[in-house]
Amino acid sequence: MTRCLDESDIMMADEGFTTRDLLDNLLLELSQKGSRDAFFVADLEEVVKKHVRLLKALPRLKPFYALKCNGSKGVVQTLAGLGAGFSCASKAEMALVKRLGVAPERILCASPCKPASLIRYAASQGVQLMTFDSDVELGKVARSHPCARMILRLATDDGRPSPRLSLKFGATLKTCRHLLEMAKEMKVEVVGVSFHTESSCPDPQRFAQAIADARLVFEVGAELGYKMHLLDVGGGFPGSEDSRGRFEETAAVVSSALDLYFPEGCGVEIVAELGRYYVDSAFTLVVNIVAKKEVPLDQPGSEDEDPGGKKSFLYHVNDGVYGSFGSVLFNNVCPTPVLLKKPPPDQPLHSSSFWGPTGDGLDRIVDGVELPELHLGDWLIFENMGAYTVPAPPPLGGGEQPAIYYTMSRVAWEAVQLLQGKVLHPEEEDRENTCAPLSCGWEITDTLCVAPVFTPASIM
Repeated sequence: MTRCLDESDIMMADEGFTTRDLLDNLLLELSQKGSRDAFFVADLEEVVKKHVRLLKALPRLKPFYALKCNGSKGVVQTLAGLGAGFSCASKAEMALVKRLGVAPERILCASPCKPASLIRYAASQGVQLMTFDSDVELGKVARSHPCARMILRLATDDGRPSPRLSLKFGATLKTCRHLLEMAKEMKVEVVGVSFHTESSCPDPQRFAQAIADARLVFEVGAELGYKMHLLDVGGGFPGSEDSRGRFEETAAVVSSALDLYFPEGCGVEIVAELGRYYVDSAFTLVVNIVAKKEVPLDQPGSEDEDPGGKKSFLYHVNDGVYGSFGSVLFNNVCPTPVLLKKPPPDQPLHSSSFWGPTGDGLDRIVDGVELPELHLGDWLIFENMGAYTVPAPPPLGGGEQPAIYYTMSRVAWEAVQLLQGKVLHPEEEDRENTCAPLSCGWEITDTLCVAPVFTPASIM
């Protein structure tokens, strides 16, 4: 039985109550307690909206949430309750979803380069789906998990001169036949094909090409006697709210390619491993300035030859690249600080750089930002901070994870209950139409008539 998120874990927001309103209230409470610790505000309504939007745009697709992207309790329990599967890349991630009661068939052991201990652990937990892209990986699985159901991961062309993800993971079309033949010899079951484009893939047509390539591998598999029935289209769907147009374009391209190469009724199940798409826009990080230094503009590296009274400030905040800003190092993200209050138009602006709390020279969050002079104890807001900021296991070295305050509107909470098939008001059980129209202003759907991804029995 899946342990869904409880109402007591969420701050219910009234209609029209924004994340910024919630921030103001939280900061007032924290100031009264004398607390200056960094914290997140997570709007789980955003996660639910993304889920409904995805199922409406691609109704054949079954999402598996990529747990490495954000392992926070609220996100995992919300998506578990909605019937999503989970893509796990470690024992800790797999153990987390198992503790929540997620069934083994809803877990995918995603990494094509797994240690033998992870393969054995998956076998002990009844998790059968896992990916591979080499004969070495096949050998490990054959020895440690003979009942595994394998998915052959294809390399994709990301359009760059020096491919990154494709160089690290994925088999080329030329090697697929050899790998499928090897799997036959080792008596390893291969049930499908997967691929993964770069995060927030800028060119949706790469999905179409990857789906076409997957069709070729299915045909090779059929020649060798395989009955493959699963296609994993990976991730790469944009997640920030300002990229909604790109999401719709991507979904349209994927839908058309699936209709062409894997039409409905062909017996192939379509899944995806989505991370950033679900959580990017849902999380807002709030940090506090703990140190400040004015930097002379004539120091080496200054770009201002005629300062004219302008200053340059270096600020340290109480979170950094070895914590919630890890995507600065690993994903080349450039976060933008937002002030709590809009400054007066006549207030002078100064060149500002922001650094984490460590003494490491790499702990730089962002620089060259034009802001009014700030002070010790001031709060800064960073939006779109849901992806790769909250690990599933605790941070390495025992570091503290910023507190997470979950919020959701009352009408969104009721939407979640309907999506889970729960009856909100017992006296209304006899209504002919239990899919009530959604009148809360969600622009993404007209009704809540979206079936759970997996069978209701698996999420109730």
